[in-house]
Amino acid sequence: MFDAFIAIDWSGAKSNYAHKLQVAVCEPGTLAPRLVQPRNGWSRAGVLGYLQDHWFARRALIGFDFSFAPPYVDVGAYFPGLTLRRARPLWAYVDSHCTDDDLGAASFIEQQHPHQFYRGAVSGRKAPYQRWRRCEQVFNQTGGGKASSIFDTVGAAQVAKASFAGMRLLHRIGTDAAVWPFDARPLGAPPASDGAVVVELYCRAFIKLAVGAGTKLRSASALNHALAQLGSRRALRMRGITDDKTDAIIASAGLRAIAAHAAYWSPPTLTAAVAQTEGWTFGVAGLPRGAK
Repeated sequence: MFDAFIAIDWSGAKSNYAHKLQVAVCEPGTLAPRLVQPRNGWSRAGVLGYLQDHWFARRALIGFDFSFAPPYVDVGAYFPGLTLRRARPLWAYVDSHCTDDDLGAASFIEQQHPHQFYRGAVSGRKAPYQRWRRCEQVFNQTGGGKASSIFDTVGAAQVAKASFAGMRLLHRIGTDAAVWPFDARPLGAPPASDGAVVVELYCRAFIKLAVGAGTKLRSASALNHALAQLGSRRALRMRGITDDKTDAIIASAGLRAIAAHAAYWSPPTLTAAVAQTEGWTFGVAGLPRGAK
């Protein structure tokens, strides 16, 4: 169904070139994913340009490691007073209210809705800021781990900056690629597209699928063991192993391993309302535990 499986470990860093940004690509079959690494590293705009130049016109499954939208169904709104009811208009709204270079979104968080984001001690108790999307609730309840709230901006596990930067990217993609599940027709299936399909992913979930725990992979032996569990051959010798690199490699192999399973495209709690407002993390609440 797809000619390539591409995983991007995304970043919300303020700098234009972020070491965290990693791109891994694999084709159908069993060859291990390969990292695509420009000489000077990736910028966010550079990733978009690479996909536009090489993959959007092809049947590629492209996964990004950020939340495609904030929670909506819990209170019937993304932000208090904001009347937008669909994700695509929200992406345009975020993009239009950012002044950052390279698709950054720090200005949106700091200036547009500052009181909705937890900023540490200055914000008081964290609990009032902790909102989760439906897919994150399912992920937490089924033993996948503990998803971070998109409104938490503190700590290494925060996803706010990367996610709102990612929404700018999704707006810039426009109709160049289909975005699941927002463009899925019918609901519960991949978008009917001759080009690329973009999905949200969680890199650490693919590690859990492979080895039974969402541990970090920090050695070639750990990486190759996880790849084998996903039906992939060993990775070629890789210099400078980091969590970001292994996350992207495993996610690329993971996309290939699950893309043909219909259950992953139709989670039982993915309703039309959720699909159009919050979206879903591809791979969450798919096949029964232990199945591949």
